[in-house]
Amino acid sequence: MNEPQSTLQSIWQLSSDHPAYPTLEANIDVDVAVVGGGITGITTAYILAEAGKKVAVLDANQFGRGTTGHSTAKLTIQHDLIYDELLSFFGKEKASQYYQSQNDALTFVRNLVQKEQIQCDFTDEDTFLYATTHHGEHQLRREMKAYDKLNIPYEWVTSLPIELEIRAALKISNQAQFHPLRYVAHLCKKLESNQAQLFENTVCTKVTNEKDSVTVHTQDGQTVTAKVVVAATHFPFIDGGGLYMSRLKADRSYVVAGSSDTTWPGGMYLCAEQPKRSLRGLSLNGKSYILVGGDHHKAGQGMDARNHYDALKEFADIQFQSFSVEQEWSAQDLTTLDNIPYIGPLSTFEPRVLTATGFRKWGMTGGVCAAQLLSDLIIDGNSSYSELYHPMRFHADPSIRHFIKENVNVAKHLIQGKLNHKVEDVNELDHGQGAVVKHNGKKAGAFKDNDGNVHLVDTTCTHLGCECNWNHADLTWDCPCHGSRFSYTGDVIEGPAKKALKKLN
Repeated sequence: MNEPQSTLQSIWQLSSDHPAYPTLEANIDVDVAVVGGGITGITTAYILAEAGKKVAVLDANQFGRGTTGHSTAKLTIQHDLIYDELLSFFGKEKASQYYQSQNDALTFVRNLVQKEQIQCDFTDEDTFLYATTHHGEHQLRREMKAYDKLNIPYEWVTSLPIELEIRAALKISNQAQFHPLRYVAHLCKKLESNQAQLFENTVCTKVTNEKDSVTVHTQDGQTVTAKVVVAATHFPFIDGGGLYMSRLKADRSYVVAGSSDTTWPGGMYLCAEQPKRSLRGLSLNGKSYILVGGDHHKAGQGMDARNHYDALKEFADIQFQSFSVEQEWSAQDLTTLDNIPYIGPLSTFEPRVLTATGFRKWGMTGGVCAAQLLSDLIIDGNSSYSELYHPMRFHADPSIRHFIKENVNVAKHLIQGKLNHKVEDVNELDHGQGAVVKHNGKKAGAFKDNDGNVHLVDTTCTHLGCECNWNHADLTWDCPCHGSRFSYTGDVIEGPAKKALKKLN
């Protein structure tokens, strides 16, 4: 059967070999259970195993195939326009800590790649945050003043190595890019040599607390008992009273990878204005590519996703000679109320469960920063960055403003989804098309595959009951409230939902 894919594969997924790891089929005891096999979880497990801890890593799918495998894989401290904002809201000390912690993470990866001779296409690059408008230049100048106050080395430039007309840019040298899945695969092999236990296709659903331990329970009934659990699952797989569903915003963004007659001059680029445009080059198996990313919006909301891919291709067609799209994919990122990730104890009710989430599209550097911080907490009991990233912080401004805004948005889409879904006729669906239809007198989600088979699901999200929208570019059902995503057959692709959509045929 020639089925369309329910998610678009990234160029990283198509260019890396992945060894298979078993599903957990027996109860085990370890020092640390790491739930989540992306860059945060695998790097955390690696550091802990190197320190002599008995570690198990569990992932609901394959290691690195989630957000890590859909990244543009930049390793940099230049996280868009962030430092002026940090200075304004948190002061110089905390803004400086953010910079230093991200720089520590970049240095960690660079040193580890050299030490282990990891074949992950790691290259040192300059980064450019550029402006094309008067307003964007004004924002850049504010950011430049923040760099000065924080002693961040930079260069103010008025042209770029690529042919793009700009007003100005902030250049930072000695940043990097890499192949994230090859990095993760190498660390997995090191974990095996350190006697760590690795399990894929193992869905974790809850934790229970005993006197001196915490137990992770899987969907299939197995358990992992540990002294500490690390929840590195993008959206925490348990809430633990932390109210993460109301304190995280899920955004989708898009990437097209293509070849061009234009010679790539090096560097990584991001525009300061909207719509965002992110650029980098890479070479895989002797072929050169340019990655063009951007066009973000709140998950499950906004225009037809196909339009976002088309907008990126249109931009690339203008900028690069004979640009030809080779691959396209989308990514989902979480943002906290104050734009600083949540890293540390899940909540006051779950102090032995640590989490890392909310990297705001900078999950490669941020994920390694989280791994270092969490490892310090587990090994030494403290970290100099723990207060800055503590998940239970709540600042009056901007946190409360964003808290109200996001939860009003969720309430609006919860109500609108129940009332306003356009209903189509299932008999009029073309092959490869999905829509909300009438089934037995009620609304249902339908998708017709390439063989003409119709897959019917209840579109009510199994997380909190919002109505999912059809994403015809990725062939998924996307929840507009908290960002859960489901395949056209109803299987969970992205949390916080844990249960599949109900199948109706």
